[in-house]
Amino acid sequence: MVKVIFALYQKKISMKNISVIGAGTMGNGIAHVFAQAGFTVNLIDVNATQLERALNTISKNLDRQVAKGSLTEEQKKQTLTNLTTNTSLAEGVANADLVVEAATENVELKLKIFKQIDEFAPKHCILASNTSSISITKIAAATNRANAVIGMHFMNPVPVMKLVEIINGYATDKTVTDTIVGLSKQLGKVPCVVNDYPGFIANKILMPMINEAIYSLYEGIAGVEEIDTIMKLGMAHPMGPLQLADFIGLDVCLSILNVLYQGYGNTKYAPCPLLVNMVTAGKLGVKSGEGFYIHTAGSKELIVSSQFK
Repeated sequence: MVKVIFALYQKKISMKNISVIGAGTMGNGIAHVFAQAGFTVNLIDVNATQLERALNTISKNLDRQVAKGSLTEEQKKQTLTNLTTNTSLAEGVANADLVVEAATENVELKLKIFKQIDEFAPKHCILASNTSSISITKIAAATNRANAVIGMHFMNPVPVMKLVEIINGYATDKTVTDTIVGLSKQLGKVPCVVNDYPGFIANKILMPMINEAIYSLYEGIAGVEEIDTIMKLGMAHPMGPLQLADFIGLDVCLSILNVLYQGYGNTKYAPCPLLVNMVTAGKLGVKSGEGFYIHTAGSKELIVSSQFK
């Protein structure tokens, strides 16, 4: 029965209607790339203001592509035509062939959303999560279609970054995996398939590095600028780990580290106390205007604080 249900995904043409849940940074980026690739996209968020903000962001990002010559004005118009918005999840997923959830990295919220998607989406619909660390198997268990649930972890900024980390849950059907791999390639992305363990691959490797950089600062081994410069110039990283942490969001980094720590029970994943304190104080990086750096419109400067000397 499963093979019959998912046989239609072997033809790319069957994937036409994409619903994206969550109009934040990741959600609007995911909606952008699907719409630009010619799919009909319904961007869903309970907050109408957030949806309006997302459309403005997408339009500005398309303008940048036009200015660079990578997109024509006509292609920009068609991309925006491919996009609709909805504040109702039930209405937004009613005709979906694929739903990509890109809500806040909170396990209870995601479980609630997937129960609703499972109820309202068509039976043939694949359900994907953009989670960066939460178990796909756990998310799938909240539905009655565990074999059709998969991780589709895009990188930020989505229109620019090529990687899509595809995560198989314990019950994910191979045909579903193959479909999402093919779909990612249609978007011009490079898919990498991994298995469902805490942090998957991207964050299982990245977050301990960021955490170690924070520990190096916390222990007074070097300052913010020195740590980032060493990793950029010495290791050819395009962005230093502390600057990257600000860009990701320190609260997101803390959440992922906690998932790793709880999932593996290994102290090497324990979040640095400085990271915990900064998140508690609301210093979340770019999103709050201050983290390891002070962030103002279009600029970046070091925090002047005895804490980081």
